[in-house]
Amino acid sequence: MPTSFSALANVHRCPGCQSAWINAQPEASKGKAIEAVRLFNDAWEVLAHFIERDFRAHSLVRLVDANADGDDVLLACGERIPLLRQQHERASEPCLCLSDFVRPLSTGRTDKIGLFVSSCDVAMEESFPNDPYRHMLAQTLADRLAEAAIEKTHQYVRTTLWGYAPEERLSPQELFSEKYQGIRPAVGYPSLPDQSLNFILDKLLGFQQVGVTLTESGAMRPHASVSGLMLSHPAARYFTVGTIGKDQFLDYAIRRGMDAEELARYLTM
Repeated sequence: MPTSFSALANVHRCPGCQSAWINAQPEASKGKAIEAVRLFNDAWEVLAHFIERDFRAHSLVRLVDANADGDDVLLACGERIPLLRQQHERASEPCLCLSDFVRPLSTGRTDKIGLFVSSCDVAMEESFPNDPYRHMLAQTLADRLAEAAIEKTHQYVRTTLWGYAPEERLSPQELFSEKYQGIRPAVGYPSLPDQSLNFILDKLLGFQQVGVTLTESGAMRPHASVSGLMLSHPAARYFTVGTIGKDQFLDYAIRRGMDAEELARYLTM
């Protein structure tokens, strides 16, 4: 949906208000505006279907004492989470690794990280099996609801559970724009591209508590699921690991306890 159409979410859903919104669009955009309203209303119907059947989104989080040990994060329970570092050649920018945002072991002071998984009832994404259009809408909404569940949980972690930002008071738009302190990198995304890390997170969290199982490749089922880390450092930011050299790849394989061929199957780079 074009950026200008995002305002539709703030328009009253009665036909009169939606017609007025359509008529306020430039003439060249009115056809697409009509389609946007139809899609928006259809999505609300699917959401009503979820509510009527009491489908739920679920999230699970665990705070763990931790320190950075090189490019690994060493947890107090003894588990290690190996991470990858950028290897670009831009002299003006540092090559980042997520462990940079965790207090080093050498300081002698313990830090924390958060581990999380979020998902939706599998019945959500299996809704409307005989209606391809609504089935696709259901899958899309399930994905968004899993993300929304962990967004809300992350806010609770920042302000209360971990409590490093107790005075945080952000509007929904500020939350969407990630104006808060800390980050929530997800497994399989650019700064955390190793899908096999899900096996470590599952061991530490117990994904089955929120109905999530893993395939042999580390993919999650239901598909509408997300997992990853929470970091609180004020300078923490998202980045793309990108292409790495053979030297780091082989070192990372050793740190993951895998041979190179096996590791290559898990990397989403």
